[in-house]
Amino acid sequence: MKIVIFGLSITSSWGNGHATTYRGLVRELARRGHQVHFIERDVPWYADNRDLTELPGTRLSLYHDLDELHGYAEEVRSADAVIVGSYVPDGIEVGEWVIEHARGVTAFYDIDTPVTLAKLRQGNAGYLSAELVPRYQLYLSFTGGPTLAHLEKEWGSPAARPLYCSVDPAAYYPEDNIPQWDLGYLGTYSPDRQPGLMRLMLEPATRMPARKFVVAGSQYPADIVWPANVARVEHLPPAGHRRFYNRQRFTLNLTRADMIAAGYSPSVRLFEAAACGTPIITDEWPGLDEFFTPGVEILIARTSNDVERFLWGLSDEEAAKLGQAARRRVLEHHTAAHRAAELEGHLLEAANVSASIMSS
Repeated sequence: MKIVIFGLSITSSWGNGHATTYRGLVRELARRGHQVHFIERDVPWYADNRDLTELPGTRLSLYHDLDELHGYAEEVRSADAVIVGSYVPDGIEVGEWVIEHARGVTAFYDIDTPVTLAKLRQGNAGYLSAELVPRYQLYLSFTGGPTLAHLEKEWGSPAARPLYCSVDPAAYYPEDNIPQWDLGYLGTYSPDRQPGLMRLMLEPATRMPARKFVVAGSQYPADIVWPANVARVEHLPPAGHRRFYNRQRFTLNLTRADMIAAGYSPSVRLFEAAACGTPIITDEWPGLDEFFTPGVEILIARTSNDVERFLWGLSDEEAAKLGQAARRRVLEHHTAAHRAAELEGHLLEAANVSASIMSS
């Protein structure tokens, strides 16, 4: 298939979790023999922090405004499938233009589904409108579970299908390192995740001054008071993630409020850490047990006391067993290769439905 993707950014991972997902997905699509053209808006904050300029088997293009975007009309018309991602600048206009010109399957790829639905209810989702949802033939969602039925019944999507985040096992794997930190966290600042960071990282760090902690991520306010035993890394590009995870005894996963409410929204950080065999401590959300078995492959912390109990109470052997179990689960179900195969299936399903409608 010839697949055109309009996404937030694949060329820069700066404050942008979408890049990791897109890089793995399009690479595996290319390996499956598909022609992929990824097109993104050239904006200053990504242009100043660009960490990828080419991807084997994939064509990458930049445009500066909607007028320049329209120069890709023939690309869109000749594609077997055109995908528009969440948070694309002027995404409503881009989506309307794509649907008008595309002759193949049109899909919306929502890497932020719970956030998007909250914005749609408020009427301020700049990249998707309620009117556009039923016009896309396929709604690919980072969130599964009941949200998929909600997208079809309440918002009118013809077909809502899960397309979760994933991990590249060639980039994320265990290394023989002596842990530098007892507990680490990787994530861009988000106001709704900050209470969890306070409860499950900063409070335990304050009460455990002999232990070492680390927080990596950009955009944290300057007025946050970090305990002396919490190291800070301002920005960690994807190339440094594996080493970061492998230098932690445990890693912390925190989930945004909208994604906790929706459930069934695993973070890419979960799969990355698991692929490295790093034991994971996570907050709790519905559907978590569909991805990892609590107590066997992952640890759930509700309070700071839980975190302290895990750090003090689990031996290195017990922690290693937990990490190894999570790694097996991810390699069996959650690699970028799995997602590319799933996307291919979803696109073929939508194409067959479209062909059936046309012939009836």
